[in-house]
Amino acid sequence: MDSKEKTLLICKFLSSKKAKGIVYIAVENKTSLCDYFIIAGGSSKTQVKSLAEYLEEKFEKEYNLIPRRRDGVREGRWAVLDYSDVIVHIFGDEERDFYNLERLWEDGENLIKYED
Repeated sequence: MDSKEKTLLICKFLSSKKAKGIVYIAVENKTSLCDYFIIAGGSSKTQVKSLAEYLEEKFEKEYNLIPRRRDGVREGRWAVLDYSDVIVHIFGDEERDFYNLERLWEDGENLIKYED
């Protein structure tokens, strides 16, 4: 599975669990970290944690993919799952507004709002 397919699949999984404001940003020409950032929101700490855990479980069970790094899942304010070529950020409302990663990485053409 290439990075674009992985990105769309992650967005689909997050959307199925009612994540808010899902966007993905193509950053392959901006950084060597990854090809895509996915940014999504949860309405509570519980939902942020649940979205991250669901995504991890689904990817491990169905695709044998485990994030090489994960952070913040337990606290539920901002969870990060690093799948090498795709990095997933799941924010609570307040944290998303504060960090505004979309602003840092988008150039007007590389940010796509996911619509299911």
